[in-house]
Amino acid sequence: MFDRSILEAPAIEVAPLLLGAVISKTTDEGTVSVRLTEVEAYLGAVDPGSHAFRGRTARNGVMFGGPGFLYTYFTYGMHVCANVVCSPVGTATAVLLRAGEVIDGHDLARHRRSTSKTDADLARGPARLVMAMGIELSDGGADLAAPPFDLELPASVSSYQTGPRTGVSGAGGTAEFPWRFWIPGDRTVSPYKASVPKKRAAR
Repeated sequence: MFDRSILEAPAIEVAPLLLGAVISKTTDEGTVSVRLTEVEAYLGAVDPGSHAFRGRTARNGVMFGGPGFLYTYFTYGMHVCANVVCSPVGTATAVLLRAGEVIDGHDLARHRRSTSKTDADLARGPARLVMAMGIELSDGGADLAAPPFDLELPASVSSYQTGPRTGVSGAGGTAEFPWRFWIPGDRTVSPYKASVPKKRAAR
């Protein structure tokens, strides 16, 4: 059980506190636990990169609820990503789980991520992390303090680095938003990729 009050702060404050945290999900297949090594903060109404920037919708409603719940969304028409909701009820901020190290349930994670060539690659990226853990879109709104999930916060904050968020287009992806946090030197941290604006076809 984690102290939910720690997550009542804005995502930019919570994000570094999640580095080194262990998140687990248990299914009929077994349990997979991941130690978080890379996360990104999203700050709702003041953040053009956030799903909550333009207010509450059916899609982002869970972000406006209490802290410590899971916000999931579908991206690129093929991947699920997972976030830890932060801030008090009514304020929508969240931390995207970008990458981590599988520390329990390796065989199950390898089965789910059969294309991974190394264990370091099993949860190296937000879609891979979700796949390795067996997190589904329907897990959106789940309490991370209750089965099938568990979240253990680290006793102390790891040393970390910050930089621009990965793949965020527009103002939210600039160096003015150094809201990606990672454990330096950890081999499970995903490579940085700046967003590339799509070119329009010539008419």
